[in-house]
Amino acid sequence: MCQLLGMNSNTPTDITFSFRGFAQRGGNTADHSDGWGIAFFEDKGLRHFVDHQRAADSPIAELIRHYPIKSQNVIAHIRKATQGSVSLQNCHPFVRELWGRYWVFAHNGDLKEFRPRLHAHFHPVGNTDSEHVFCWLLQELAKSHAGMPSVMELTRTLRELAPRIAAHGTFNFLLSNGEALWAHASTQLYRLQRRHPFAVAQLCDEDLCIDFAPLTTASDRVLLLATEPLTVNEDWKAFGSGELKVFTGGQEAL
Repeated sequence: MCQLLGMNSNTPTDITFSFRGFAQRGGNTADHSDGWGIAFFEDKGLRHFVDHQRAADSPIAELIRHYPIKSQNVIAHIRKATQGSVSLQNCHPFVRELWGRYWVFAHNGDLKEFRPRLHAHFHPVGNTDSEHVFCWLLQELAKSHAGMPSVMELTRTLRELAPRIAAHGTFNFLLSNGEALWAHASTQLYRLQRRHPFAVAQLCDEDLCIDFAPLTTASDRVLLLATEPLTVNEDWKAFGSGELKVFTGGQEAL
């Protein structure tokens, strides 16, 4: 199974601390050695990095560990291949354009016998089940809405589509258009909110801790999502099976 990492915040925030621990799962603390990727939204722009090397020792991952790119929506993925070759075109997260915005998607799981027909302008470049289902999701969103709908309208549509896909296997995913971050759990996904009063966090996968208090303000909110908790001393909450949530401004959008 792959590993997912997501961040949504109410102010541009870097993810270097969380990514340091997360990247260790790409070949050191876990056997997810088939590539990795990360995408940072900045306004309507996007910084997108992928590499078919192990995240634990990829030179690009080393850059990300030390380059504090600030974003309000981030999606990262470490791959353990189940379908598709180990190659750059099969590395998550995948990116497409819809309604004049970038959309980013990463999937953890394995879908069997789900290759629906793609008849719009969304088509996979690689040969993974994940990229195919991303193209299908965007195709169905475009069919359901003539233009960019609200976050809650998109959420309602995704709640209709996700169970149709999850019926074919394991479907944990993260999806963002830079305005919101959607997360769906089929089997395993955790969330954590950091807010005032901020405290010290200790990574699970690396001997490193950080005190967020002097680095933040009282109004800051940061929401993290991960396949497995990234820290040993914080209150990570598990998603329920089949649960889809949407996050804006560092908190769940109700």
